[in-house]
Amino acid sequence: MKTDQRLMAEQGALTPKQIVEELDKYVVGQRNAKKAVAVALRNRWRRLQLEDKLQDEISPKNIILIGPTGVGKTEVARRLARLAGAPFMKIEASKFTEVGYVGRDVESMVRDLVEISIAMVKAEKKDAVLEKAKINAEERLLDILLPKKPGFSEENSDSNTREKFRKMLKAGELDEREVEADVEEQGPQVEVLTNMGMDELGMNIGDMMKNMFPNRKKKRKMKIKEARTVIEMEEAARLIDMEDVKKDALRRVEQTGIIFLDEIDKICAREGAAHKGGDVSREGVQRDLLPIVEGSTVNTKHGMVNTSHILFIAAGAFHMAKPSDLIPELQGRFPIRVEMDSLEMEDFIRILKEPENALTRQYEALLKADGVSVEFADSGIMKIAEIATEVNRTLENIGARRLHTILEKLLEEISFEAPDTEERNIIIDDTYVESHLRGIVEDRDLSKYVL
Repeated sequence: MKTDQRLMAEQGALTPKQIVEELDKYVVGQRNAKKAVAVALRNRWRRLQLEDKLQDEISPKNIILIGPTGVGKTEVARRLARLAGAPFMKIEASKFTEVGYVGRDVESMVRDLVEISIAMVKAEKKDAVLEKAKINAEERLLDILLPKKPGFSEENSDSNTREKFRKMLKAGELDEREVEADVEEQGPQVEVLTNMGMDELGMNIGDMMKNMFPNRKKKRKMKIKEARTVIEMEEAARLIDMEDVKKDALRRVEQTGIIFLDEIDKICAREGAAHKGGDVSREGVQRDLLPIVEGSTVNTKHGMVNTSHILFIAAGAFHMAKPSDLIPELQGRFPIRVEMDSLEMEDFIRILKEPENALTRQYEALLKADGVSVEFADSGIMKIAEIATEVNRTLENIGARRLHTILEKLLEEISFEAPDTEERNIIIDDTYVESHLRGIVEDRDLSKYVL
């Protein structure tokens, strides 16, 4: 239990209000969705403060986010996982098929989550041993530069020379010198194409091939600057205990893992539709999902994973179906339902100005690389938001994604001319936006293809 508490220590330091404040930095509006996921995250920390016996009885309250595309469903879940430092997996439910149909089986998402968790833990362990790895790499480089003569003991003169080379190595004076180093060569990579629950077979064949063709040493010529990085990574890998990594990764998946099931509405059988064709497979996927969401044990190549405490966040537009079209058993496993708000002009203005990763800031930074200073005036931002709202209303409503297409079209000429233009300061105001986009917006046929 102490280890699990350590895993959740960082999340436990954040109250639901603080979690919402952190999400506000990247996602505009959607207060209800933020509150729901914040409470779900805090509840995971609360559960791990209880006795082991009671912990097992408390299951996560899975969430369904309902709303049109481009309103922030995926971004809320992704930012939550990053905030929690938890293994996070996003996958489209439409990729899965019922057993007996060609496609991926639902257990594969748990196996993918385990791989993500192992990569996370491995990166953390690598950071922890990096200093030791750097010291070892330095010694290996000195051995390459000053090879010991067989049968001779190390003399003081050799020791002094080694220390001189060490100082030069640390100062970067030898970075351009070419050396020949022994580096590990990866065995042949074998990719097995499988479906219908055959992922495990693919993993087993991959392991067999690794045993048949273990990594070998290969002499490779490279500059010391490059050799240092390669050898450091090798030394760090040697210092990491992979059994500990697997154990820690599996625990994180079970206790803090988050799976985001996008497009869950696509596996709903349409109301009143005859149960034939694709609808059979859709309901079959729901039945296959049920035991995973309820809590079952999934076999992975790194060990068994119990899914009882994995948090599932499902999302869908539900244009053609509604949550009640899911099979009753699956509906019961998603007790929290949050309807996302559609985005209006005021929301678009905030999206362009407030988030830390706002699109306007991204384009300003990109063009600055070419020495061009672009500034978005308030009048320009209002005009962009107005056009996005109008196009979403008259064409297909794709939410905030419309801003990507509009800004890309608006800045197309600047992006193309940026390396060669003499104009280094450009202000994007309402006049600029109007002159570049109004003709396209007014031409309905053209806007369908361009915006």
